[in-house]
Amino acid sequence: MQDTNQSTGSTAETIKDALRYIGDASYAILPQDVAHRLADLKKRIFGGVRWLVDKELEWIDERVEGGDRLREEWKQRRSQAESNKGEGI
Repeated sequence: MQDTNQSTGSTAETIKDALRYIGDASYAILPQDVAHRLADLKKRIFGGVRWLVDKELEWIDERVEGGDRLREEWKQRRSQAESNKGEGI
């Protein structure tokens, strides 16, 4: 059983190493200054994407909290209306 786990681990490591090599080679074929500028550009783009995702997550949390508040308000109004109906008002 351990042989299977070890071979799976070594296969995964082999794949990771191959992908790492391809990634390194994709920058190595470029002139050094171009490779660094491209890397900086990609980091800025992904930083912007991360900022947008963070804002979206904040928005989701705010909307869920707002939904909880509204649900509680509706529940209070419904119980008030039921108690007023019971009193004949």
